[in-house]
Amino acid sequence: MSTHTPLEPASPWVQVSATTEDWDAAEPDLLINMFSQLALIRAFEEFVLGLAGEGLVHGPAHSSIGQEGGAVGSVLALTSEDSVNGSHRGHHQFLAKALGHVAPKGIDPTSELSDEVRTVLLRSLAEICGLSRGYCRGRGGSMHLQWGEAGAIGTNAIVGGGVPQALGQAWADRYSGSDAVTVTYFGDGAANIGSTLESFNLAAAWKLPVCFFIENNRYAVATTVEEVTGEPRLSARGLGFNIPSWKVDGMDALAVHLAMTEAVEHMRSGRGPTMIEADTYRYFHQNGPFPGSAFGYRSKEEEKSWRERDPITQLSSHLVRRDILTAEQVEQFTDRAKAAMTDVATQIIEPLPGGKPGQRRIKPDEWPDPDFVDIGVRGDLSEFDDVQFTDTDTFTGTLEQRKFVDTIAAVLYRRMETDPSVVVLGEDIHRLNGGTNGATKGLSDKFPDRVLGTPISENAFSGLGGGIALDGRYKPIVEFMYADFMWVAADQLFNQIAKARHMFGGDNPVPLVLRSKVAMGTGYGSQHSMDPAGIFATSAGWRIVAPSTPFDYVGLMNSALTCKDPVVVLEHVDLYTSTGDAPVEDLDYLLPVGKAALRRSGSAITVISYLAMVNYCLEAVDAGGVDADVIDLRWLDRASLDWDTIGESIKKTNRVVIAEQGARGTSYGGWLADEIQRRYFDWLDHPIERVVGGEASPSISKVLERAAIAKTEEVAAKLAQVLEA
Repeated sequence: MSTHTPLEPASPWVQVSATTEDWDAAEPDLLINMFSQLALIRAFEEFVLGLAGEGLVHGPAHSSIGQEGGAVGSVLALTSEDSVNGSHRGHHQFLAKALGHVAPKGIDPTSELSDEVRTVLLRSLAEICGLSRGYCRGRGGSMHLQWGEAGAIGTNAIVGGGVPQALGQAWADRYSGSDAVTVTYFGDGAANIGSTLESFNLAAAWKLPVCFFIENNRYAVATTVEEVTGEPRLSARGLGFNIPSWKVDGMDALAVHLAMTEAVEHMRSGRGPTMIEADTYRYFHQNGPFPGSAFGYRSKEEEKSWRERDPITQLSSHLVRRDILTAEQVEQFTDRAKAAMTDVATQIIEPLPGGKPGQRRIKPDEWPDPDFVDIGVRGDLSEFDDVQFTDTDTFTGTLEQRKFVDTIAAVLYRRMETDPSVVVLGEDIHRLNGGTNGATKGLSDKFPDRVLGTPISENAFSGLGGGIALDGRYKPIVEFMYADFMWVAADQLFNQIAKARHMFGGDNPVPLVLRSKVAMGTGYGSQHSMDPAGIFATSAGWRIVAPSTPFDYVGLMNSALTCKDPVVVLEHVDLYTSTGDAPVEDLDYLLPVGKAALRRSGSAITVISYLAMVNYCLEAVDAGGVDADVIDLRWLDRASLDWDTIGESIKKTNRVVIAEQGARGTSYGGWLADEIQRRYFDWLDHPIERVVGGEASPSISKVLERAAIAKTEEVAAKLAQVLEA
């Protein structure tokens, strides 16, 4: 007969409750500051709901009324050096962190509010209203609040979207030698999101000082937690990842504070991540001023029972019981907090001219200038102001024939050797003598603490890289083994990293390099072969680099690592084993941003391509004796295209062929052809022609794979067709 041995989790899981003794032992200053923050946040949220009812908040207003105790109780255990991020329902966490930063000794409810506190209320309100004096210049609104100086690194509208980024902040703090910790707040809905679970695993594996703070308010919009999980005690998630976990009444600010104090001590001592589940309740619906009962998914009795346990009421009763504040002082500060909101709002709101009594509007001069709409989508490249660029015609160093893939490893080694801020992460990059293709050869032996082999969790480690980049002290190089894997992490790449600079006001550098390979022709099939250039070109925040020679790879990688925008560096497996001119000693030169290379000169036709397809175009041109300009784009994003080189060639040849390998549906050349005809229609004597792969993704079958992609033969046929016409 089999034996059954009970197993115990490796980490503790406890429930923390505050007793009367705890309330009696709590420092009066702590309780006073808790009350002041709770009252201010409640007044702020009620005022926001009022503005929303008047139509003065454009977009959602996700109220945190009822949930303030968890935010205040936890944030008061932190310092300004610690960081927090949160979800779409994050006003309370943001305000608690910001108020704690400007008033580190607390807010005295018996005195007038300081100018610094009033400024926090005003700028937060302005941001939610979408105004230029907001923390993100009106671009973030209710769901994207960020104030880096206070350690509020950004709330997030994608459920679970900010969790992986918190790992990056925590890694940067730990690696820098700081004892700072990061708290990432999310709700019961995000506890079931893949990126969140991936983040649990990665944080535990690397012992990162991050607290996963689950605000379990029992409803993801209108769906109860019991409907979507077999274990509604969400802090149980921590046990599966060896994360010490606490469960606490989120309506009890002191109990939350006690739990967070224990968690912070655990993290500061270097013992890794923690998890806290605070059972709390939002008094209103997902968005707006109506209770959930108005929509039929919860009862008035349930709402009444939670309101009877209101965090402000609980705390006030203990303040009065202990003679720390009188009931009159509590009431006076509550009224003063409401009056403060009315007062600061007069700076951005005024009576509606000609309107009915009580009608108001946003002051016209508070709105952002419409011309600001695209400012900060990407940086202005001022980081290159003092750079002396080099290209093949000006390079003075020694060149020799080297394998393309060896050049990748060489320049990465050089950058890590000369720049201690560069960190490389990805799957298997620290093993197999340089990863699956040898591109990181020698790095882990020399820089073991900066070459980070990750779990197979693209959402988590790409988000971690994004968090490192946003922190600003380090430059992450993130490797995706195959480009297709980018879609596993699409939220982090396109919703988070690509939008971060613009979304948070336009000033946030995001110095991240993403490396990945295009593997068409290798027999790896539909899910390991794609060319992602066409899709990345639709995401304005990314810059795209596509080197086709070893010499270019060095200069373009150096430029990518200098750039303060996220840059995807595409590689092609067809090039890995190819050889070409590469620098022998000088691995520090930079190629100009937005400069294409003219690989052949001619007058009959312009051929535009990138990556390995450039060589196939050259083969076709040379074999057919075609009098062609062959342009290697090198930079593919819309902001970095070399229109000078393209335009000069088109005005000379009056015919264009755009050549790429990939599938027609995700084609890069489609949008490029459209843009060329808009710019140079009068110069074209023939429709723009394209060489592109088939509709289907490449298959495993060697014959079908070849039929799905374009190479030399397809280019030659298209050139002959155009020239004959």
